[in-house]
Amino acid sequence: MAPLETPTPAPAPRRPRGEARRLLLAEAQNLFSRKDYRSTTTREIADAAGVTEHLLFRYFGSKAGLFREALVLPFADFVDGFAQTWQSLRPEDTDEQTLARHFVGQLYDVLAEHRGLLLTLVAAEDLGDEMESAGIADIRQALTTLGRISTEGMQLRGMTSDQPDLPAHSTVAMIVGMVALRSTLFGDEPPSRDAIVDELVQATLHGFLHRTG
Repeated sequence: MAPLETPTPAPAPRRPRGEARRLLLAEAQNLFSRKDYRSTTTREIADAAGVTEHLLFRYFGSKAGLFREALVLPFADFVDGFAQTWQSLRPEDTDEQTLARHFVGQLYDVLAEHRGLLLTLVAAEDLGDEMESAGIADIRQALTTLGRISTEGMQLRGMTSDQPDLPAHSTVAMIVGMVALRSTLFGDEPPSRDAIVDELVQATLHGFLHRTG
């Protein structure tokens, strides 16, 4: 009797083009958001995505390059989009409440989705030159853009300040703090996202529009 032949296993199906890159970005966002930059390894990200570490480096060059694309660029893209919205506004038709809610709500959501960006920025000074590759220059550029918008907004309303970029930076810092400290401040029963955004909008508007100088 002839021995039974062992069936040859079917080859693993090929992933769609770009799927490995998409999986790496998704897992990087997930892991960087649960841990800080230093504690997350490229091997962890590659294993979670089901691809080789070699492929990660082929696509992104380094952990810093992956961090920049997964977390920094979404923030920078949000700021660029808001800047375009700002440029298209007609001052006489501007509804501050609607504009502030658009800005605060979307920024809150971006930061909440990419919380690992906040954890890494807090430790940026300790990471040294590696943060340049991770996109700290993109963050600075985005904050410069927000400062410019803040200056233009004050000028439209006849306001002046020795440091006109501070209102924008203060607003971003307030939103960052609420995202980063939400569980610390509120425990297991935080207010809803809309309630938090409403409060941040009121603080932004009254702190900006009702200033004395």
